[in-house]
Amino acid sequence: SGCHRVPRGTVQLLAPVGDPQKVIAVGLNYRDHCREQGVSVPKEPIIFSKFPSAIVGPFDDIVHPRDSSEVDWEGELAAVIGKEGRHIEEALAMDHVVGFTVANDISARDWQMRRNGRQWLLGKTFDTFCPLGPALVTKEAVAGKDGTGTGYVHNLRIRCSVNGQLMQDSNTSQFVFRLPTLIAWVSRFVTLVPGDILLTGTPAGVGVFRKPPMFLKRGDEVQCEIEELG
Repeated sequence: SGCHRVPRGTVQLLAPVGDPQKVIAVGLNYRDHCREQGVSVPKEPIIFSKFPSAIVGPFDDIVHPRDSSEVDWEGELAAVIGKEGRHIEEALAMDHVVGFTVANDISARDWQMRRNGRQWLLGKTFDTFCPLGPALVTKEAVAGKDGTGTGYVHNLRIRCSVNGQLMQDSNTSQFVFRLPTLIAWVSRFVTLVPGDILLTGTPAGVGVFRKPPMFLKRGDEVQCEIEELG
């Protein structure tokens, strides 16, 4: 009706899902990201996690931790679970998704790649290392690009820029494992519940594999965007 609008500049947008039970992430899930680091495409999904305490809103500050000098960006499509399930069949997997949002899987590469036994968790889950938003876009609001109808997210342009310079520019068609496969795989091990967030991986263009490598400095501005999602 236009009668109950609040100017965007007068409010702070929070993450569309702020306190999920689980934040599940996927590594090496874009073919171009595998190529840029010279590794083979994985034969099975590579799964890791971030703690929910890493989540912040889409326009909140990312805190550059004093314990890292190699903070990197990773624009990602995130799926939000809307229906509980375990051992979910791939053909029914999208019935368990309520919608999608844009995520930034901020990563401290020194902790991810060299420290903590090269386990990924600590480097991925510093506070503020999971900006989400601005919107939870329902399946029905995403136009299908494959002729099968709505909710098809496997042909969307995904980009990330730093201080206005385009760093990542790819498409979700580069997925190694599509979303139904990921949901079926993860649900073999854990029960997915409403609100769980699944980060689906990042494309080529991250800072650590540039020549020379580039990392975020205090004061930098990172912008991630996915067509139809924000």
